[in-house]
Amino acid sequence: MKLSKLYQYYLKCGTVTTDSRHCPPGSLFIALRGTSFDGNLFAAKALADGCAYAIVDDPGSVVAEDPRYLLVDDCLSTLQALAHYHRQELGIPVLAITGTNGKTTTKELVATVLSRMYDVLATEGNLNNHIGVPLTLLRLTHEHQLAIIEMGANHPGEIMELARIADPDYGIITNVGKAHLEGFGSFQGVIKTKNELFDYLRGKVGTMAFVNETDSLLCEMAHDINSVYYGKSPSLFVSGHITDSTSYLSFVWRTANSDEYHRVFTRLIGEYNLSNMLAAVAVGTYFGVSSSEISMAIAGYTPKNNRSQLLQTNDNTLIVDAYNANPSSMMAALQNFQLVKAESKSVILGEMRELGIDSQDEHQKIVDYLMTCGFDNVLLVGNEFKSTAHNYPTFDHVSDLITHLQSHKPHANTILIKGSNGVKLTEVLDFL
Repeated sequence: MKLSKLYQYYLKCGTVTTDSRHCPPGSLFIALRGTSFDGNLFAAKALADGCAYAIVDDPGSVVAEDPRYLLVDDCLSTLQALAHYHRQELGIPVLAITGTNGKTTTKELVATVLSRMYDVLATEGNLNNHIGVPLTLLRLTHEHQLAIIEMGANHPGEIMELARIADPDYGIITNVGKAHLEGFGSFQGVIKTKNELFDYLRGKVGTMAFVNETDSLLCEMAHDINSVYYGKSPSLFVSGHITDSTSYLSFVWRTANSDEYHRVFTRLIGEYNLSNMLAAVAVGTYFGVSSSEISMAIAGYTPKNNRSQLLQTNDNTLIVDAYNANPSSMMAALQNFQLVKAESKSVILGEMRELGIDSQDEHQKIVDYLMTCGFDNVLLVGNEFKSTAHNYPTFDHVSDLITHLQSHKPHANTILIKGSNGVKLTEVLDFL
């Protein structure tokens, strides 16, 4: 079936689902396949539960003479092609955001700022892969004025693939760090893949990149494309600096054509978030959002999903940054924690995953740094930390750590909790 005809079915439905457990009335079901499931097997159920049509790629799943089954060669490719087609039909400006660390926080901040003036569609959660990006694009309507698309990757070529689907007009690379080295093969592989966003912008007329001027690698990557720079130098399009980081961050910012500084008191922790906030300021300023609205938007943003959250329990103060971890974000979190003013500071770290042959060296670097910090208590979780040289208590699984905490619960501590999401460190929060 031709894409243009399939698109008419999509327009008739208005809503797409790939989950047969969630079938809004009149929606379009797309039968994706995975390593352990085949959506074709659930097409009949999706139709029975309310979907108007089902796109399938297994002829055996089609019920004869039932016009609700739409047979294609490949459902995933069809999903992506429909999303690209829809994006082109609407012509709404698209801002793509990628990076090793901070891309979700930056996406949330940018969306919060732009929503003060525009009807904005932004990636929900971290639906930033080859399925999440097209599903987000298919949520676009004529009412939207801007789209903010987060793009993630763990293998070479994935950012270019997502860029070809979303066709961005604007782009931000938050940073480039050591993450998913197992998939990328090396740090150079990470650099090359993240740069694919800028490579795509190079090949399109009228694009603009927003670049953190304090990051020399990003400046080098963006040297030959139209760019707006933000950072600490007053001569930049947007500049700013931290004024207080004892608990929540406060910072001031200004534009290059104004001597007026704007002070913002945020609900974010960690000085590493300054670049994320300045990116949002730069995008907001570029798109004409007023300075007061930008400042109010950032001040009103509250982080969630265990990203840079400050939680107060009956016994302790917790800095929870346990959604994900890699060497650069782990080191940044520890360096920031050293600056936190507290009488007693403890650290709970979970292992960093998907680092391949570099894993032991990167975990040893973290442990070596920990030994210079003088924290009151350090607890480590995971086999990768177990294989390093140190004298800190180390637990195989988070359940073992919980058992320890039940008999050795800290009191009046400020505790940093950081680790890869798969370690499930958030399960310890109830025991602190």
